[in-house]
Amino acid sequence: MRAVADALAVRLNPVVVRGEVAGFSRAVSGHCYFLLKDDGVQLRCALFRRAADQLAFVPGDGQLVQARGKLDVYGARGELQLIVESLQPAGQGVWFEQFLRLKARLEAEGLFDAARKRALPAQPRSIGVVTSLGAAALRDVASALRRRVPHLPVYIYPSAVQGAQAPAELCAALRLAYQRFAQQREAEVLLLVRGGGSLEDLWAFNDEQLVRTLAQAPMPVVCGVGHETDFTLADFVADLRAPTPSAAAELCAPARLARLGELSYLHERLHDAVFNAIDQRGQWLDRLSQRLGRPSGRVHDSQQRLAGLQHRLERALLRTSQRQQLRLQALQDALEQARTRLLDRHGQRLQRLDAALGLLDPRLVLGRGYAFLSDSQGHLVTHTGQARPGQTLRASLLDGELLLTVDDCLPAARQSP
Repeated sequence: MRAVADALAVRLNPVVVRGEVAGFSRAVSGHCYFLLKDDGVQLRCALFRRAADQLAFVPGDGQLVQARGKLDVYGARGELQLIVESLQPAGQGVWFEQFLRLKARLEAEGLFDAARKRALPAQPRSIGVVTSLGAAALRDVASALRRRVPHLPVYIYPSAVQGAQAPAELCAALRLAYQRFAQQREAEVLLLVRGGGSLEDLWAFNDEQLVRTLAQAPMPVVCGVGHETDFTLADFVADLRAPTPSAAAELCAPARLARLGELSYLHERLHDAVFNAIDQRGQWLDRLSQRLGRPSGRVHDSQQRLAGLQHRLERALLRTSQRQQLRLQALQDALEQARTRLLDRHGQRLQRLDAALGLLDPRLVLGRGYAFLSDSQGHLVTHTGQARPGQTLRASLLDGELLLTVDDCLPAARQSP
């Protein structure tokens, strides 16, 4: 192996390699390890602490970089690796550029809007988990849930979380969870979890169909994929992002001891409120008792007050009766005066009418020598044209009547003007 390494050093070193960073990690020692990928070819790289401390940027998965260093053979595994002496950004990698383009398009559709995010239930009655059955993330989630909410049922919807088949299986698992929720509300909150890995390892969670399926979730979804520095499109569309799978479990499962502490606190507050209310009601009853005094005294006071009211009522009735009597007497006097005046006026009028009637009495006319003539039917004769010769007429005098026979009808002589 040493001979191969020496041959490489003589013929190729130093070299400049351009590629996309994948699986970047920094050990406790300060050394950094990652892969450089390009068109399906990958090269293992080591960046020792001395060179890593001089970097002006923090390399990340998917970033396109240019590395300058020496090719070597790692003796323990017999693998070719590049000992990086300097590292510079060279733009974004193909995978990362694809990630950014899809993110921008889905964001423009509103799938990542904060307005569509839902709050997690304060006390979920059941929890669902979408992940691989063999994943360490499932063990971490199960441990956290067992510790914090051992009383809650947990439903597992298994799926691959890496590889070409992972997006389709993840979508199928999500749709199964949605169907169970619609039928029997099997999981009130859903966890989508996976452990850390390179950008390529986590690429299934950047699948467009998976993102759209997550956006249709009828229950809140918590996404805990990768480590704290890892971001996928599933993180943006989920209702809540957790830095790790364990953190996702803790976000939707409040600690049992914390809830018991809250219940104890509420119990104490309720206990104090009840006793304070009882004390206040007792003081109120004491004040009422003091105001009420002895019942006999209250009865005596009421009787005196009633006697006073009765006396005032009698006096008011007496004053009212006296006023009414005076008013009635005044009305009677006014009525008598009006009656007297009316009788006087009618008497005077009657006298005037009697005098006028006396002037019209036919007997007064007969007493002055006049007579009234009438025919046999009793019709009054006032003109000569009403009589004819030989007709019998009746002449009414003051003391009787005369029967007369008409000899001739002589009209009155005309007087010259």
